[in-house]
Amino acid sequence: MTLQDRIINNFSDSIQAQQEALSYLPEHIEYASQHIVSALLNDKKILICGNGRSATTAQLFSLAMLNQFERDRPSLPAINLAADIATITAIANDYQFDDIFSKQLRALGQSGDILLIYNDGNNPANIAKVIASAHEKEITVIAITGNENGLISPLLQETDIEIRVSLNSSIRIQETHVLITHCLCDLIDHQIFG
Repeated sequence: MTLQDRIINNFSDSIQAQQEALSYLPEHIEYASQHIVSALLNDKKILICGNGRSATTAQLFSLAMLNQFERDRPSLPAINLAADIATITAIANDYQFDDIFSKQLRALGQSGDILLIYNDGNNPANIAKVIASAHEKEITVIAITGNENGLISPLLQETDIEIRVSLNSSIRIQETHVLITHCLCDLIDHQIFG
């Protein structure tokens, strides 16, 4: 197999995975965008987190809210709990790694805010803990997840939203998470700014 064949296979696999996800995700993405817009219109904020590659997708959403997505518009309030490495390492050092997001959420989150979680399929304890903290503060959770979420899904309440990408490849899940993020940003801009 040539290098160009590998490139073609990667593009083809990605397209196929996203077409498959298209068959079951639009309603969930629409519903999540409406919850985010409702929170923003009520002067609430979006708190975002994820581990590893999911942290970069969380950053993508945060920068689109704070700066712009595709057009110039006012900034929207979003805080990426995975972005401040000094705070994360201090919490991990002084307490434990499981607390890196929940400690920040308890300080910054308020009832009516939204917690947007990116999780590609593993079951990190820090994500489970931040979900519990969000529920204590009456913060709705929107979880953008992957195929294997044995620990995460049962923690979600009826008022929470899960956008689960049911694919077997973590890379294809990540790619689809980015596309979902772009969809959310587009829908938020459309609903708020027309």
